[in-house]
Amino acid sequence: MGATDGEIGKVVDFYFDDDTWTIRYLIVKTETGLAGRKVLISPNALPKQSWASGMFRANLTREQVRNSPDIDSDEPVSRQQEAQLANYYPWQPYWGAGYYTGGVWGIIEPEEVKDSKGDLHLRSCREVTGYHVHASDGAIGHVNDFIMDDETWQIVYLVVDTHNWVGGKKVLVGVRHIKEVQWENSKVVADVTGDVIKNGVAEDKSGMLQ
Repeated sequence: MGATDGEIGKVVDFYFDDDTWTIRYLIVKTETGLAGRKVLISPNALPKQSWASGMFRANLTREQVRNSPDIDSDEPVSRQQEAQLANYYPWQPYWGAGYYTGGVWGIIEPEEVKDSKGDLHLRSCREVTGYHVHASDGAIGHVNDFIMDDETWQIVYLVVDTHNWVGGKKVLVGVRHIKEVQWENSKVVADVTGDVIKNGVAEDKSGMLQ
């Protein structure tokens, strides 16, 4: 991850909204010169993506990142903490609060942020990797990876590893087929049968279970 005046650190994870399957934050482990802590960076701070170079470029300075609000990425992120980020950084809160004036979003007042608990729809990609995947007729595999649209920052497919269940392969399942995610059971439930999933096109070939 780069800033306008140098490198920040490395992207180690993503937070996504399980309602829309949209990436909301990149979790960045900053280098030692920036206190070596984890910070949250919104995709809104990345006007251009440099996927081929392996470098994200944020329209932020190293000093902005150094002085950003503390966030413990190992704990649920509260809406108050998100509001602190939105008030500190010049980016739009994805939940719709604030207003844009001359490059800075308006201050979010405390009464606008009522939920003090962690955002129940904000999930870590690293946490969900390994969750069991259940088809409509039983267990079929586990979440191995995610594939997202690099223009919209929306996760569009889960990579499902079926090897341990049906001696199969890794297949791509469109997120529109995900009926629910049972966080307490570490389980992802699809609305199609196991045969549909295991006969889906392999991860490394064209065509997917859309």
